[in-house]
Amino acid sequence: MKVVILVGSRNPEGQTARAADAFKEGVIRKGSQAEAVFLPQMKIERCRQCEENGWGICRTEGRCVIEDDFAMLVEKIRNADAAVFASPVYFHDLSESLRSFLDRLRRICRWHETGKDRIEGKAAIGICVAGGSGNGAPACTVSLEKVLTFCGFQAVDMIPVRRQNLEMKLAILRETGAWLATNA
Repeated sequence: MKVVILVGSRNPEGQTARAADAFKEGVIRKGSQAEAVFLPQMKIERCRQCEENGWGICRTEGRCVIEDDFAMLVEKIRNADAAVFASPVYFHDLSESLRSFLDRLRRICRWHETGKDRIEGKAAIGICVAGGSGNGAPACTVSLEKVLTFCGFQAVDMIPVRRQNLEMKLAILRETGAWLATNA
């Protein structure tokens, strides 16, 4: 099994990175492959809403006209058996880097069969890590689940994490990674 983990955090040593690493450890422990990609290190523009009607070839061809790292990341998802989306929680919602990626992904996946290719029905897991009070983690998972479902993923688990329960959740994330590696 091959798992790609898209991380919407800028800090490779922060709480979200630790959560993604714990998940990755569980996948690898079961003999599967896992790759983490930090979205802020990639070149991903936000959607341009290319045409006057707010759409573009995303709707008619299932791909995006912008030439950046987006298409390469979509191909990584398509070539994986499962996808994990890990985000720090900002203002009770996803990070800007993950939101930009998902905004474009949902446009290519929704209307055209080419965009849905090898994404529709693919297992996906969401991890939302909130610092501060931690209150935004559940709301962030709801937002993430909506987008992933809209894209056609099979959202098999959404895991809210607060800085107050991070250590306990790291153990759960390791076990969830191991479970995914043997059940997806």
